[in-house]
Amino acid sequence: MSAKVAVLGAGVMGETLLSGLIRAGRRPEDLLITERREERAAELRERYGVDVVSNLDAAKQADTLVLVVKPQDMPDLLAEIAPAVQPTQTVVSLAAGISTSFVESRLPEGVAVVRVMPNTPALVDEGMAAISRGAHCDESHLELAESLLAATGRVIRVPEKQQDAVTAISGSGPAYLFFVVEAMIEAGVHMGLPRGTATDLVVQTVVGSAKLLRETGEHPTVLRERVTSPGGTTAAAVRELEDHKVRAAFLSAIEAARNRSRDLAAE
Repeated sequence: MSAKVAVLGAGVMGETLLSGLIRAGRRPEDLLITERREERAAELRERYGVDVVSNLDAAKQADTLVLVVKPQDMPDLLAEIAPAVQPTQTVVSLAAGISTSFVESRLPEGVAVVRVMPNTPALVDEGMAAISRGAHCDESHLELAESLLAATGRVIRVPEKQQDAVTAISGSGPAYLFFVVEAMIEAGVHMGLPRGTATDLVVQTVVGSAKLLRETGEHPTVLRERVTSPGGTTAAAVRELEDHKVRAAFLSAIEAARNRSRDLAAE
């Protein structure tokens, strides 16, 4: 019999992971998801053909529990499932700022906990997830987590002490890029381009640039310099960005995100 995986939490990321696992070849009968609202539960059953159960029933039935709830909801969820969790199960937590020790302290002794920081491009199978081992994890637990998260993108391993930085870089990172895209589109509209045209130009430029970065393996400075002819249009634009200290602003913003991740853990 195949190992059963339960996704506890049917929000955007929970459903994203569920749909990714099914696209990656997991059988619906080997998956569970939890949802309290009956209307939403019926929607999930119809869409994916999976059983929708309570958190406690999921903890009783599944070999792997994937916790996909907001950080502030994690204590209540752990208190609810703790009576049913066994040391033989693996718990994978996707809650930002929640440490493995926090989860371990609220579950029976010996449960393997893997901490994950995903991001929203998982919605289109281009996610970036960083995983960290808890006190009771071995290689098999990390490989299990990697196999789950690989259904929606790439996975890397990092020491848990780096997770706040990961949250600031890739967890929050899509928002920074969307912010830049928004600004570029507005600039195009300001210069007389129709909004649809400006949007097409900017979005494809971002997609193509990202693909160029990934497929060439070149350092971004090298690629930028290839576009920046001496005395040209790009050089003029980059000078303005430097004059307005955009690089420093990004550093400060990402540090603020890192610090907020630490605050969430403390809270």
